[in-house]
Amino acid sequence: MKLRKMTSAGMMDCKKALEEAEGDFNKAMGIIREKGKLVAAKRADRETSEGAVKARVAGSKAILVCLGCETDFVSRNSDFQDLANAIADVAIANCPADLEGLKACKMADGFTVAEAVEAQTGKTGEKHVLAYYALVEAPFVIEYIHTLNGKLGALVGFNKPVPADIAKGIVMQVASMNPVAISPADCPAEVLENEKKVAVEKTKEEQVQKAVDAALKKAGINPNLVDSEDHIESNIAKKWLTEEEAAKAREIIKTVGAEKAANLPAQMVENIANGRVQKFLKENTLMEQEYQMADDKKSVAQALAAADKDAQVVAFRRFSLND
Repeated sequence: MKLRKMTSAGMMDCKKALEEAEGDFNKAMGIIREKGKLVAAKRADRETSEGAVKARVAGSKAILVCLGCETDFVSRNSDFQDLANAIADVAIANCPADLEGLKACKMADGFTVAEAVEAQTGKTGEKHVLAYYALVEAPFVIEYIHTLNGKLGALVGFNKPVPADIAKGIVMQVASMNPVAISPADCPAEVLENEKKVAVEKTKEEQVQKAVDAALKKAGINPNLVDSEDHIESNIAKKWLTEEEAAKAREIIKTVGAEKAANLPAQMVENIANGRVQKFLKENTLMEQEYQMADDKKSVAQALAAADKDAQVVAFRRFSLND
């Protein structure tokens, strides 16, 4: 029982470890740790899509942490939840800078967090992993954990205390809408670059398709019947297309598509792509998003300003096991 309380390992595992260690508690603890490492190594390639997300706030600091496992059955186990809560307590007590720092922090039983996770792996025979850790420091911080499943959490830091309703609404906004940045100005350059690239390609494809569709209609062919080679073959078999119409459609798609692609107005493509990027920023940056807790079409920035004109969001973090 003493060893079980020290390690949280199963009773039979503790008994076997003590027998192997000839009653030496330190050796027995080492045996249990090694078992955890062995099980972890064997299950290293398993997915950990279940688990528990926990948050803690202490003054101007807050942490968000996730302990992952393989199955919902294990994640609902009280021992698993106790470990996740204990790790969250250690995290807020120490506020390490990153995930590796948290793994090195000491638990109450003397194990490091990493060793405690390994020990839990050995106990259940299922892979466990410290899946996420974030620290937010701000004059005022609020946390949110989705209570229905405990697999989604968020933190939001403000430059000053704000009314409880707007603080809660914004942290729930972060959890539900998953913004990529606080504002367009904060959006990471690589995200913008990728969105611009996607927008340009999509714009080009659409312009080419419009030209092809117009040419097909002019030739008396329904574009919906020839939008893929599989459809062409299927519609020939159904006698919705003749072989001659199919051949003509293929020629139009090839020649008109190539000609249009080679002569797309660069400025037009650029303008349309920029519009798409702006739409992306409006929908995916926190301050520009439509505020979900309001009945009108206010943005989050407008809702926050209405509550306190001097208040600003200075940081946020979000993690979900379901993303």
